Amino acid sequence: MSGPTYTAPSDAGDVALGRTLPELLYDACEAYENPQALNQPTGEGWEPLSLDQFRVQSEETALGLLDLGLERGDRVALLLESDVPFCIVDMGCLIAGLIDVPLYLSSSADQMQYIAGHSEAKALAVANPKRLEQAAEVLPDLPEIETVILCDTGEESGLPELPDRVDLVTLDEIRTRGRTATDDQDAHIQRLRDQIDADDLATTIYTSGTTGQPKGVMLSHENISSNAVNSVGELSDFETGAEGEVVLSFLPLTHVFARMLQYSFMMRGVSIYFTHPDDLVEALPKVRPTAFASVPRVLEKVYAGIRKKILGLEGLQRTIGDWALDLAQEYEMDESMSGVYKMKRAVADRLVFKKWRASLGGRVKWIVVGGAALQPDLANTLAAAGIPTIQGYGLTETSPVIAFTRPQRTKPGTVGEPIPGVEVRIADDGEILTRGPHVMQGYYKRPDKTDEVLTEEGWFHTGDVGEVNEQGFLKITDRKKDLFKLSTGKYVMPQPIENQLGSQPLVDKAVVVGNDRKFCAALIFPTEDQVRAEAEERGLDPEGAFKKLLKSPEIVDAFRTLVMEANEGLDHWATVKRFALVPDELTIESGLLTPTLKVKRPQIQKTFGTEIDALYYEDEAPEELTERGAVIASL
Repeated sequence: MSGPTYTAPSDAGDVALGRTLPELLYDACEAYENPQALNQPTGEGWEPLSLDQFRVQSEETALGLLDLGLERGDRVALLLESDVPFCIVDMGCLIAGLIDVPLYLSSSADQMQYIAGHSEAKALAVANPKRLEQAAEVLPDLPEIETVILCDTGEESGLPELPDRVDLVTLDEIRTRGRTATDDQDAHIQRLRDQIDADDLATTIYTSGTTGQPKGVMLSHENISSNAVNSVGELSDFETGAEGEVVLSFLPLTHVFARMLQYSFMMRGVSIYFTHPDDLVEALPKVRPTAFASVPRVLEKVYAGIRKKILGLEGLQRTIGDWALDLAQEYEMDESMSGVYKMKRAVADRLVFKKWRASLGGRVKWIVVGGAALQPDLANTLAAAGIPTIQGYGLTETSPVIAFTRPQRTKPGTVGEPIPGVEVRIADDGEILTRGPHVMQGYYKRPDKTDEVLTEEGWFHTGDVGEVNEQGFLKITDRKKDLFKLSTGKYVMPQPIENQLGSQPLVDKAVVVGNDRKFCAALIFPTEDQVRAEAEERGLDPEGAFKKLLKSPEIVDAFRTLVMEANEGLDHWATVKRFALVPDELTIESGLLTPTLKVKRPQIQKTFGTEIDALYYEDEAPEELTERGAVIASL
């Protein structure tokens, strides 16, 4: 049993159904002429591609892929950067009726081989020679792949050897084949378009998986197109076409969040500039975007950079910076602020906040945040400075958006209300259920796993625990599978504290532990440059050895304060009693984070088992239990 069904607000508009993803492109080409629709980063800036050029190149790619011998329904694996070639190959596959399977660039060879093999990919598109080297490691064990498509040849010398059965062709050669494959290209493309149904499988995206092998999420054209149309449709002041919004895209297109948004922006004819996350700081003032999508960690780093800059000021400038930051942290975007506060905020805006906005390019209207929870304090602080955020919620299995906060109706700490066509319920055990055109077709070749999460009535079990407040706003409280039980029998949700700690500049990651233990504790992975800034502020040598700095009573006290603040408002059994400052970093490469930056808890438990044991010693832990130099502290 479960509670009432929640749907989109009454003024949200109608749900868009029955659309294929190529339709979104063709409709955009009829409605808009944008000579800078897609912009590829180069050493000298960005190389533009018009909306119509994108259509033509995608059509040529579609015909060229079919001319290779691929047939409708075949899988094409993508080992591509998140840029214009990705969009061209992806749209080419969609027009041709091929199903593309993105591969995470950070995947291990074993995982890459598993996904390409399990999906039965018959061709592989790679971005450049560097990615070709990655592919060469696994191709001998992927006998079904007989074609590799190289998008950017770079320096052609020194390409790795591939198995004899594999033909290596460039994307340019594919497009050339497409141009000559038929006497009447327009008619052939129209036939291909007519064959595509909205219920057809468009892509299979393998979940990164915190445990076990990844599962292939099967998403149809309508799954994604309904999301692309409806998720942005309620932004009433969204300006379309060449003179409209300017979007900076840096999130991986291998994830459905960035990919759905790319379709959404494409269909509205706006200009999209691609960049790599490492180049984001340089790209922002050059592109001056009006909108971009982000994960919370990027915004947390932006905030950390602001705080670090303030710490580096002196005299009156430092005083003004601290005052403005304190003022921003008092802001409540969903409440009416006093006239005195508004006056102070106007002064702070002229002196400080406009500089914060300038660091983002100076004209951001929306930052769409997904992938994890954005802490309310950070959302309010950014809103005070005129940097609005839109918090969204969803999963790969839901294409992805289930709900989001509308700019005109927002509540920090929640993920807003469902989008049109989407239904949400809260099960008796607190799990969030959803139903609608956004829900996947199932897991590829895993009917057992599909049956575990999809009911006969179409309700998808998200695995997230949440609640809906009186205003109808959805709030995520934890992951169902992350709940653990103390030896006292009490259940603990780790995410509230982890999210609170993780939003602090001093903390890179925090992991709450305590399963079958008598109290909760936390592994805290500090942010080194912020620790050094904190050390300088407290009169310590910021250039000292990192491990030695973490042992300083002043630094331990700074973290102790953060833990005490994170504990506030929680049941006493759910509060953290001890913590370990671990001078280590969680990375995708180490196998401790998924490609979507989620913590792999089983691996954390295994890798940092000695540190966890040290947290539960009655007396001081033996030296060998803290061999990484972890600092154990109590509240």
